[in-house]
Amino acid sequence: MRKIMLVTGGSAGIGAATALMAGKRGYDVAVNYNSDRQGAETVAETVRAAGGRAVAVQADVSDHGAVAAMFEMVDAELGPLDVLVNNAGMVAPLTCVEDISPDRLARILGVNVNGSFYCAQQAVRRMSAKYGGKGGSIINISSAAATLGAPNQYVDYAAAKGAIDSFTIGLSLEQAAHGVRVNAVRPGIIDTPLHGKGGEPDRAKQLGPKVVPMQRAGSAEEIAEAIIWLASDAASYVTGEIMKVTGGR
Repeated sequence: MRKIMLVTGGSAGIGAATALMAGKRGYDVAVNYNSDRQGAETVAETVRAAGGRAVAVQADVSDHGAVAAMFEMVDAELGPLDVLVNNAGMVAPLTCVEDISPDRLARILGVNVNGSFYCAQQAVRRMSAKYGGKGGSIINISSAAATLGAPNQYVDYAAAKGAIDSFTIGLSLEQAAHGVRVNAVRPGIIDTPLHGKGGEPDRAKQLGPKVVPMQRAGSAEEIAEAIIWLASDAASYVTGEIMKVTGGR
């Protein structure tokens, strides 16, 4: 029987790579998006073409009500969830801490932190044996910025990902006895469209050879491989782990 995975922020980058790889490896997939409907629909159609079921689901993950509605739609369209990939995230243009506006800070934390909490809450209520569930896996997406701090770039984003690391550990300990494994992947410099949203579309290509020991940026597919492994039964004794996929950085 095919397992069911929800990937937030699944219309491009790491989220899209994860959804596509999951579809090829036997999952039915819910592809969440906020504004890029075409991207999410394209990913979903590719999963369907490979023989799986897939649905594109719109929701701003920073909106608690929208997240609840999204999970209800996944229940109705695909069935009980097995895996949540908390991938939705955002950066803002490069700046220093003293110039970060209250609105920017609220949005960065709302999407990157609150969104992961809201989605995990819904997933736990469905997966956890505490609520009659059959177990499952939650994979949060952190960032190497959580430990590097991203000075003069986006300390707000780095701080949000630091919160994701703590959240991963805490939730994993809460759920370890209830059948839900909770892990995180900590990508390094990865060539995805996220950098363009921060105002530096070529950042990965430029920085990869300079600061990464492997002398290149990573790919979204390389991060997806780690996510799919953590979601799988091959990682059945792994929880509370924050897996670096950084090329040695």
